[in-house]
Amino acid sequence: MIILGIDPGTLVTGYGVIETAKGGKMTLVEYGTIESKRIASLPLRLRAIFTRLSAVIERSCPDELAIESAFYHKNVQSTLKIGHARGVAILAGVMKELPTSEYAPREVKKAVTGSGAASKDQVEYMVRTILNLKASDKKLPDAYDALAVAITHAGRTGSSGKKVVNSWKQFIQENPERVKKQ
Repeated sequence: MIILGIDPGTLVTGYGVIETAKGGKMTLVEYGTIESKRIASLPLRLRAIFTRLSAVIERSCPDELAIESAFYHKNVQSTLKIGHARGVAILAGVMKELPTSEYAPREVKKAVTGSGAASKDQVEYMVRTILNLKASDKKLPDAYDALAVAITHAGRTGSSGKKVVNSWKQFIQENPERVKKQ
């Protein structure tokens, strides 16, 4: 399965595409950033995000899209602008009929590093470790965040090759040999 992960932003939007295989192996397809800092108006930035993400979707042919959900800033205007970027990113996927999932930033950090309070450096390190990327293969943190979203989606949906269990009851029923009897 091929998963496109997106870390939306109106100045920098990160994207990362991974492919998952049975046994949990994840490989990098492509990743990068869409920078629109030099574009003055918000509508033109949104067009750039939509156009570039549409091109990524055309190139990589993902099966699913995963995006970081909105978080709340103290600055309401920033929150609204990120919402616009999320909207055009989701639209790019919906136009290609990609199933779309959302993950909270803390959930992504916890899934990738084990801590919901992890720093950007910790997320980057774990993403590079999971995908076997060289330390010299540096991109902006937003690209690593997008890959982290894709990795989280792979783990949550079972497309990592690992079986997803939704409850302890289900786990016990499916793995009686792993339960210690007293």
